[in-house]
Amino acid sequence: MNTPRWWSALIGLTVLSAAACTAATSSKKSERAMSDAKVIQNLTPEQYRVTKLCATENPFNNAYWNHHDAGIYVDVLDGRPLFSSKDKFDSGTGWPSFTRPVDEKVLKQIEDRSHGMVRTEVKSKDSDAHLGHVFDDGPKPTGKRFCINSASLRFVNVLDLDQEGLGKYLPLFSKEQIEEEKKKRADRIKSGAYKTALLAGGCFWGVQDLIRKIPGVIETEVGYTGGTTPAPIYEQVKKGTTGHAEAVRVLFDPKVVSYDRLLDFFFTMHDPTTLNRQGNDIGSQYRSAIFFADAKQKEEAEKKIKEWNESKKWKKPIVTELIPAGTFTSAEGYHQDYLVKNPGGYTCHYFREF
Repeated sequence: MNTPRWWSALIGLTVLSAAACTAATSSKKSERAMSDAKVIQNLTPEQYRVTKLCATENPFNNAYWNHHDAGIYVDVLDGRPLFSSKDKFDSGTGWPSFTRPVDEKVLKQIEDRSHGMVRTEVKSKDSDAHLGHVFDDGPKPTGKRFCINSASLRFVNVLDLDQEGLGKYLPLFSKEQIEEEKKKRADRIKSGAYKTALLAGGCFWGVQDLIRKIPGVIETEVGYTGGTTPAPIYEQVKKGTTGHAEAVRVLFDPKVVSYDRLLDFFFTMHDPTTLNRQGNDIGSQYRSAIFFADAKQKEEAEKKIKEWNESKKWKKPIVTELIPAGTFTSAEGYHQDYLVKNPGGYTCHYFREF
């Protein structure tokens, strides 16, 4: 994989901004830069700026400040559980606030004297991600207010804890809370409050792993669509003869991430200019395609493709197909959340910044 030119700029910024981002764990700046290079591909630009450059996102304009579903907030870099919704409260600041972490050992606190103030910075102990700051003005029982950037976190709903390997946190939530979450999700889908997108951009392992990290994405599922063989299985699809594409079905909250914005992420995480190919994966099953659910999604997708072509961000024309959504067949269990189960597994997908 060729190294994107913007890596060098961002890695340089990381080294230059070490003074603003207090107490980097690595004693050697070059080691820290190399560490950043390993994670940068899996982050949106905003997530990178917050976690690695210690930026602060805008208050009242981020994914989780007014978020009230039951579940666990994990480190967006390494997936380690950091905070529980049971300890979340409305601080009125416009950022997600918690009274305590799920375990004191997952955080480290560092004196921060930047911006002419003395504060206590909070970082994730294992990943060294900048999270936010902690203050002594929170409610009982701890009196603490962990003021955290949404971009440092990824939310895992209580309904999805088991499948993401976080089942040990289920006892934190009552049966009543779990049933309430089931009802809320079903009601939101039925009412249209949650929408579905169906996207194909090469091997579905990598596409799913990036999309699931986008704030506003509720759940993802990999599968096969766009072909003619009924109830296809992987052994058939991988031959490229069934007409199916490896695709990801995305349930998302348009109040947090619009379909338009989701397509922007889609066009940065894969190369939409390569016909029937993504990286080393070749065949029609790896084609770039948007399977639209209705006329509105089709119109938005056409507009987005035109916008990206006119921007010349990709030097070649976009070849992404626009196809009416049809039957979606869920892929075999071992394909679901593959890169969560196998962190070192194959992928050719990464977020690009143009």
